[in-house]
Amino acid sequence: MGFGCVGQGLYDILQQLPGFGAEVRRIAVKNPTKTRSLPADRFEYHADALLDDPELDVLVEVIDDAAEAFRLVKAALQQGRRVVTANKAMLARHLPELVQLQDEFGGTLLYEAAVCGSIPILRTLDAHFGSEPLRSVSGILNGSSNYVLTRMTQEGTDYAAALAEAQLLGFAETDPTLDMAAFDPRSKAVILAAHAYGLFLKPEQVLHLGIEGITPTDIAYAKAQGLKIKVVATLEQLPDGRVTALVAPTFVAESSPLYTVEHEFNGVILEAAFAGTQFLRGRGAGGHPTGSAVLADLAALRQKRAYTYTKLRQPAAAFTTDLAVEIYLRSPSESIREDLALTDISLEGTGPDGYFAVGFTTLARLLKQREKLREAGALVVRTGPISALQEARHSAQEALAQ
Repeated sequence: MGFGCVGQGLYDILQQLPGFGAEVRRIAVKNPTKTRSLPADRFEYHADALLDDPELDVLVEVIDDAAEAFRLVKAALQQGRRVVTANKAMLARHLPELVQLQDEFGGTLLYEAAVCGSIPILRTLDAHFGSEPLRSVSGILNGSSNYVLTRMTQEGTDYAAALAEAQLLGFAETDPTLDMAAFDPRSKAVILAAHAYGLFLKPEQVLHLGIEGITPTDIAYAKAQGLKIKVVATLEQLPDGRVTALVAPTFVAESSPLYTVEHEFNGVILEAAFAGTQFLRGRGAGGHPTGSAVLADLAALRQKRAYTYTKLRQPAAAFTTDLAVEIYLRSPSESIREDLALTDISLEGTGPDGYFAVGFTTLARLLKQREKLREAGALVVRTGPISALQEARHSAQEALAQ
């Protein structure tokens, strides 16, 4: 179902792997006038016909309409079918219901391709860390914004030119909002939360800050300190057991594995209680890299594998945004500082792109003010660790005293 970037990528892979033994019997697409790489008679235009075909033993959903994807996947699971999907926005919104349908009707749903393209992060979390506690899962989950930041950092390109280049190369959509405003990595963070911590989160619970307001001044500020700006998704369990999640531009030091993750690549750092730190890196976008993740799911279905969701069966941790974080704020308007109730300010001034400051706020306040920040053209970059409010205030006072 669908023959865009991922669908065609999977088809190409299967043609090159005849020994895999998978045959693409039917392909459903939406637009009959679109030029495609296969003859027109290979396509049909009613996806429900595939649901009605009992001879198809696996349905692969790779369309770009989240609502329609949910309708099709839900119907397939209600039939007890085996389904593979790559639709992260649909999964982030409906994963609890889909898992329930899978259990109720005996179908199987796999979706490795929905998070980080070619990186087998979901299988790793489910199979290898299903029982082991994780201190954190963090990483670059969106290749489009990472490509733009790479071009701005390495070539001095401004945001608009870097974005146009990413669109020309197919790394960013014509409407780049999902990627540049961090909606896409937010969806992936929601999916990761289920596998890493057994939490079903709603997308609205997760803070997501993008890079639409970024300027060369911000890049230069980071460079002057030996840092890079990367959009990093973070899921973290605090010492008191609570879990938080956010996606935000972040200052990344050279000591971090994420420092060298450039262009359309993704990278994920796992910090496990006993195994220690693991790092996975790979292409996060593109037909063949993402198609390879679908291929892995097809192989898993052949071996009768499914996600175990071990941590979903355990008592759920409490989710919180009542935490402090130090940020770099740069905005055309100084009034944004008051909206964020910035405290313990260690740096403040006015530059060529407006007001800037470094200080503390809370994740809850950033979440509440997210739209206002975006409308104002402000940029927020996370500068340090997340911490309980009292710990953060004490650390800031110590630093200022020194």
